[in-house]
Amino acid sequence: METQTEGRSARKRQAILEAAAVVFLNKGYPGTSMDEIAALASVSKQTVYKNFADKQRLFTEIIHGGLDRIDELFSGVTGALAVTEDLEKDLTALARQFVAILTQPRMLQLRRLVIAEADRFPELGRTYYERGPERVHALLAEAFKHLADRRLLTLDDPVLAANHLTWLTTSIPVNKVMFCGSGEHFTPAELERYADEAVRVFLAAYRR
Repeated sequence: METQTEGRSARKRQAILEAAAVVFLNKGYPGTSMDEIAALASVSKQTVYKNFADKQRLFTEIIHGGLDRIDELFSGVTGALAVTEDLEKDLTALARQFVAILTQPRMLQLRRLVIAEADRFPELGRTYYERGPERVHALLAEAFKHLADRRLLTLDDPVLAANHLTWLTTSIPVNKVMFCGSGEHFTPAELERYADEAVRVFLAAYRR
């Protein structure tokens, strides 16, 4: 059973993580101070260092938390796609969910932050790539293999096909926001149109 002390410690740790995410995503790594994180989390700086040895460790924890969320979102969805009875309908639903998730402000800020700090933390950037985009493509590729076995798709390289689908779906809105800033917004209807057209082009190339 969780003691009151353990419960308070867990809540403080979570408050620090939430505060750190806000500060890192808004100010970047160089502009973030442990003092500001402590103030926003309403804890002492000593408490921050008790939970996280230094700023780099805390930064790493924030990135890993975002990656866990990506994995949770996609692992179940792509598995269901492999046994679909209506490929176009279910692939369109997946593409719509995919573009909606990737264009959420928090996700875009996290992506921009990792890219900005890739030279400073190359291993962290690689981890983000492997557990983010590469993981999503691997899950999609596995689903595509099953669909090919069922003669619903024709493909020689499932991973390349997965890359084609994700870039067809997300490249326009994600690139625009990444270059033009978070002030750029897309309506749900616009995002759905990108997803629908991506699936149409993808199936024209890969459907039997």
